[in-house]
Amino acid sequence: MEREVIYLEDVTIRFAGDSGDGMQLTGSRFSDTSAFIGSDVSTFPDYPSEIRAPEGTLYGVSAYQIHFGSKGVYTPGDQIDVLVAMNPASLKVNLPFLRKKGILIVNTANFTEKNLKLAKYQTNPLEDGSLKDYQLFKINFNEIVYELLKNSGLTPKQIDRTKNIFALGLTYWLFDLPLSTTEDWIRKKFGKREQIVEANLKVLRAGYEYGEFNELFAVRYKIIPKKLEPGVYRNITGNEAAALGLVVAAAKAKLPLFLGSYPITPASEILHFISEYKPYGALHLQAEDEIGGITSAIGAAYGGALAATSTSGPGLSLKVEAIGLAVMLELPLVIIDVQRAGPSTGMPTKMEQADLFLAVFGRHGEGPVPVLAAATPTDCFDMTLEAARIAIKYMTPVILLTDGYLGQSSEEWKIPDLDSIPEIPVKFYTDSDYLPYKRDPVTLARAWAIPGTPGLEHRVGSLEKEDVTGIVSHDPLNHQRMVELRAEKVARIQNDIPDAELWGYEDAELLLVGWGSTYGAIKAAFDRLIERGERLAYVHLKYLFPFPKNLGSIIEKFDKILVPENNLGQLAYMLEANFLKRVIRYHKIQGRIFLSTEIENKILEVLNRRRN
Repeated sequence: MEREVIYLEDVTIRFAGDSGDGMQLTGSRFSDTSAFIGSDVSTFPDYPSEIRAPEGTLYGVSAYQIHFGSKGVYTPGDQIDVLVAMNPASLKVNLPFLRKKGILIVNTANFTEKNLKLAKYQTNPLEDGSLKDYQLFKINFNEIVYELLKNSGLTPKQIDRTKNIFALGLTYWLFDLPLSTTEDWIRKKFGKREQIVEANLKVLRAGYEYGEFNELFAVRYKIIPKKLEPGVYRNITGNEAAALGLVVAAAKAKLPLFLGSYPITPASEILHFISEYKPYGALHLQAEDEIGGITSAIGAAYGGALAATSTSGPGLSLKVEAIGLAVMLELPLVIIDVQRAGPSTGMPTKMEQADLFLAVFGRHGEGPVPVLAAATPTDCFDMTLEAARIAIKYMTPVILLTDGYLGQSSEEWKIPDLDSIPEIPVKFYTDSDYLPYKRDPVTLARAWAIPGTPGLEHRVGSLEKEDVTGIVSHDPLNHQRMVELRAEKVARIQNDIPDAELWGYEDAELLLVGWGSTYGAIKAAFDRLIERGERLAYVHLKYLFPFPKNLGSIIEKFDKILVPENNLGQLAYMLEANFLKRVIRYHKIQGRIFLSTEIENKILEVLNRRRN
């Protein structure tokens, strides 16, 4: 059939259904295929906090959004261009995000009276005309896959699980994406289970052919190819990037890697990924609790390993005392906090920039710790390397903040040449004149000695140490000196981090300051407004404690400073406290990242501009 072909620079698609409909798998496969053809990709997985949320309910909806295109893909997209809805609840929850005239593909099989009632529909939206503003395609996925696989030998339950693969094949056709990457994945995923392999391959191709031969679809879309720098690319999530960052950091430091962690959403995947790197010398312990996770890592650091622990908000709270122990022992330790909505258990599957105060101030006594933050999923790799470098050079625990969005969303990543990544120097002390708290005159880092080295025996523990000798001390003046030395050591890290980079105009009317995962939304809004002639400036912070040396001189240049955060203004508070300059707070605390249009509208409001 002849089809009209429309070329687009970017598209946002969302797959939505019940938790058991395989939407996360479908979205991740679509994302990987988009990256495979060389598109810029940004994703947003969204799933319920309950492990088994009741089927058909509004709070049980699981979704995966992919924004892919040829340029400027900084966020998962503000509005959806294509929504694939597997049931009434997923339609109701996600329809407000679908743009007018957008494509709506619906699995009609699940629009039963029961499911309509669970989704609080009074009438069937597929029949009452309420969807007239969208391009609606009504398809009975279940009927198609059951007819296709009725003689396959699979059970009805197994057949039902393939309907998401049909949807995937159909959307591949819609955007002229290849089947090959998913076909290879199916063969690898299901291995020797030949029946399952053949069934999924058959359904995938059937979805593709449905678009090819069905008169419903008169238009096909193609993404304008992106010009890529030469290199090898892959799709990667922030959690996997952080895990790889630990593995590479250990290799560059020529140290064994040890991760001691307790599973907690959304950080658990770091532990999962590290467990796959055993052939590369990575060791891990799935501890019985958060305290066991971090204290095992402290023990590994004492023994001469690159040690790390991963967690999320409530877990970081439980690790607080042990972080203080690592501060006092002055041992290198990387602490990755994949932030989630709080307080308490909060919303475990939703993102929030909730833990900046906890990371910077959350210790008993004076126990300063360097705090870094990643800006994008791929940046989780670079900032994990940086956290390890600082931890080893300054003999200190370092907290790296990511969040649920960064950790579980993905983007394309140009795999770096390992030879281009600098070595991380490590020198264990071996001379017999060893004194545990004798310090490097520049960094104030104490020497690192391996337990069991003859003549280098020393005592560790949570009681205050005597300066230089390291023996237990209760002397008040010594305590003050040690507290000040540890604080000064962390302060000197400011001399070893890059200056903050100012984008835009030094004489701008407004300075935007962001940190962490606000980067994508702020950058997209900033770029659009700059193109329209607005004079703006933007600084995105990756070093939050201590701040870059030049941040104060940047802040003082601007009268209006806007700080968007997914909290009530934690960075804003720190900026005002440090630089005595009033800033404008803009917060969103909904378990969702900012939309770039939200940032853009706020900028125009602050500048007293009207939207064109």
